[in-house]
Amino acid sequence: MIVQEDDAGASPSAPRAHAEAFRYTLAVIRDIQARTLLSRVDEIDMWFGLDFGMNLYRGCQHHCIYCDSRSACYGNDRFDEDICVKRNAIDVLREELRRKRKKGVVGTGSMNDPYMPAEADERLTQRALELLAEYGFGVHVITKSTLVLRDVSLLQKVARRSTAAVSLTITTLDDELARIVEPGAPPPSDRLRALRELADAGIEARVALMPVLPFLEDSWDAVRCLVERAHSAGVQAIVASFGVTMRDRQREYFYARLDENFPGLRRIYQERFGDRYVCAAPEAETLRARFEELCAAHGMRTSVRPLLAPSATELPLLA
Repeated sequence: MIVQEDDAGASPSAPRAHAEAFRYTLAVIRDIQARTLLSRVDEIDMWFGLDFGMNLYRGCQHHCIYCDSRSACYGNDRFDEDICVKRNAIDVLREELRRKRKKGVVGTGSMNDPYMPAEADERLTQRALELLAEYGFGVHVITKSTLVLRDVSLLQKVARRSTAAVSLTITTLDDELARIVEPGAPPPSDRLRALRELADAGIEARVALMPVLPFLEDSWDAVRCLVERAHSAGVQAIVASFGVTMRDRQREYFYARLDENFPGLRRIYQERFGDRYVCAAPEAETLRARFEELCAAHGMRTSVRPLLAPSATELPLLA
């Protein structure tokens, strides 16, 4: 189903490759028109070293239970029902790139997954990469999808004139746990294999270890094993956030999923975190210190170098 809308109102829904994921493929696909595509990152990006942000879709089909994009502040009332395709995105992006006086790194994947299942047909991310390569801009992609491998040759083309990096989000190595908390996304085992392929192709492979869900994913053994597997896959950098953020209707959605799958855990969260937005894992500081030490031992960076930052010094991915 396709309908027309303006960029001011719209949203997502859901597919994947787990056995029961069929229910996540039944999304309404809506066409919307983008007013702008690139947003300047005004402050120094301490996470991924971005200079510009870009979202080609509204909504996401991965249905991760912790996704902050459900929050009311983003105005996406049908986040889990609709996928909105910015039909004029490539034309808008071409014009905006043409007018930029300084080139930098364009990031995509902060509000939704640019390689969600809809991208297989829509190819907005693929065509955007072609433009970034043409105009000499760099790119950083955050995704949970192995579909990114389709565009390896384009990422290599981008890297010849600037920088190209891909962060695969992995919050757990447990495929069964991931099936619950990230029900529309490929399993972590597939994402690790994709990282190896990216690294072998000369693309900078990174891991976004975020969020680390308190009381589910925050044991040191789990973190240590993930770092070790990432190193074996050729990962050059890992960004980590040892906790989760929650507010308004995203908190309600998250707690409803906890009730379905982890009875009793909602009460623990409520007692510990109350209405806090940032909900850090109980041992977050200790995990951070041990994580930094292990990454350093393996020669994996936990810092980035923004291209257009006022001072392009090495910056921690997370303070």
